Amino acid sequence: QVQLEESGGGLVQAGGSLRLSCAASGRTFSSYSMAWFRQAPGKEREFVAAISQSGRNTYYADSVKGRFTISRDNARNTVTLQMSSLKPEDTAVYYCAQQRGVGIISTRTSDFGSWGQGTQVTVSS
Repeated sequence: QVQLEESGGGLVQAGGSLRLSCAASGRTFSSYSMAWFRQAPGKEREFVAAISQSGRNTYYADSVKGRFTISRDNARNTVTLQMSSLKPEDTAVYYCAQQRGVGIISTRTSDFGSWGQGTQVTVSS
């Protein structure tokens, strides 16, 4: 079992930047793909970005492509989401997640079995 803890959320004006971090413990971090999801009030949880075990492969939702960057540090068991050019529609609770198995990277919520508690990101217009 892995424990995931997000940090770095907050309030930012549109066009600004935020950096989210996720610290993992309890399970071999480098063996599993990691991802960020988000959930806005009244909406389904949605995929934001994912990164493979080595960090070589990354995937992004179309809505954040070119603005967000996911990275990982396997030596420190951390995954980071750098967000720039933020928009009000990016407002949501952001969750760090670890994929269930050691297979190919996924973007589906159901393929992720461990989740952090979430961190709120609010972008004002």
